[in-house]
Amino acid sequence: MLNSSLKQLGAALRAKKISSIELTQLYLDRIAALNPALNAYITTSAETSLAQARQADALLTGGKAQPLTGIPIAQKDIFCAKGWRTTCGSKMLENFIAPYDAHVITQFNNAGAVNLGKTNMDEFAMGSSNETSYFGAVKNPWDQNAVPGGSSGGAACAVAARLCAAATGTDTGGSIRQPAALCGISGIKPTYGTVSRYGMIAFASSLDQAGPMARSAEDLALLLNVMTGFDERDSTSLQRDKEDYARDLSKPLAGLRIGLPKEFFAAGLAQDVANCVNAAIAEYKKLGATIVDISLPNSRLAVPVYYVLAPAEASSNLSRYDGVRYGYRAPEYGDLTEMYEKSRAQGFGAEVKRRIMIGTYVLSHGYYDAYYLQAQKIRRLIAQDFADAFKQCDVIMGPTSPSTAFNLGEKGDDPVQMYLSDIYTIAVNLAGLPGMSIPAGFGSNGRPVGLQIIGNYFAEARMLNVAHQYQLATDHHDHAPQDIGM
Repeated sequence: MLNSSLKQLGAALRAKKISSIELTQLYLDRIAALNPALNAYITTSAETSLAQARQADALLTGGKAQPLTGIPIAQKDIFCAKGWRTTCGSKMLENFIAPYDAHVITQFNNAGAVNLGKTNMDEFAMGSSNETSYFGAVKNPWDQNAVPGGSSGGAACAVAARLCAAATGTDTGGSIRQPAALCGISGIKPTYGTVSRYGMIAFASSLDQAGPMARSAEDLALLLNVMTGFDERDSTSLQRDKEDYARDLSKPLAGLRIGLPKEFFAAGLAQDVANCVNAAIAEYKKLGATIVDISLPNSRLAVPVYYVLAPAEASSNLSRYDGVRYGYRAPEYGDLTEMYEKSRAQGFGAEVKRRIMIGTYVLSHGYYDAYYLQAQKIRRLIAQDFADAFKQCDVIMGPTSPSTAFNLGEKGDDPVQMYLSDIYTIAVNLAGLPGMSIPAGFGSNGRPVGLQIIGNYFAEARMLNVAHQYQLATDHHDHAPQDIGM
């Protein structure tokens, strides 16, 4: 069962080959055995999960099952879930129990899915390695000396290690795609606004977007069908008709135009990653696609632009954590100002503090025009580069990450090198476009390599079709770590 697709699990549940309680218990037992080493989950509740499984079994018995009814899903600990501890990977929210459900959680509850638990993440989604979590680093199941990527590293690890059937993540600058690549799974960040941010703890509001993480493109399509939809509680939620993201999966790829940006294959890309990506492109040619050379000239500015805009929004969003209303409060202080200072100093980790200070600086009087305003102008140019590129091609492809997973602690003392881990993914968030990563083989060290697929606005169904056809022709997505009891 552990290697079954969501479609296969759904069929087995409806055919009574296994019950949701049995399936949920299977994953809970596996979490109990492997999570102490991998640290993929922050919070689990067997009692709550099995209660949901019993409800799902009742729906299955009554013939009221939906495609994901009874299937155990892991939720990134950035989504509020009523009655669940929701920490965002931070000491600041270590003991916060959410009083309501995020829209994404509600969507999965309505679909009859089972919440297996809350996955580990970089603190407030700030990080590319899942090492900034207050609850400790997550280990990559392919090599426990390596990082799983971040900030959705716990979710990626859980999917790769078969500690859940699928998981949710969030992507602000690559935080679904980069860990998906480093852990050898599939993940998609949909067009900005297609998944509600209500109840999703904010990092950078104009960039944050929720999306699914799973073994295959087919699984992602089923998950997106549940996650998307208009939500009036989120002012950035788009009013669009619901669509079936699995509708085009079986379409052939003859005539597909793939754009290859020269900037994605320049200095800085590891040779073993380039080899895997080039092999994937060759496979697409066999499937009937044609290659178009394109340029994204302003993509080189994506990292500095992101690290002006995202910290600016973070400094505003995180100002609510003051020790007054909820969250961590310093145990000793003299007056109100000292309570604020000590609560924030003790409650936030080093990376979060760094970004708050950068954000406050670029928004301050005298620097707003020089930094923040200029970054917004370049953001517009980056979006225009993509618009021009999509006049020549249907999808854009390239590496997801410049290297395979690096070792734990390797980049901890060099924030700039850590930030460059997302050099190929950040521009997609700045433009609000959909992007995904799928497994494309293994590097020279045996660690996974991801292929990134970028589409035009609302082209998720087409992207999933492109990914699915590749996965029918290859088996990279079927590989699983062998040293953790598979």
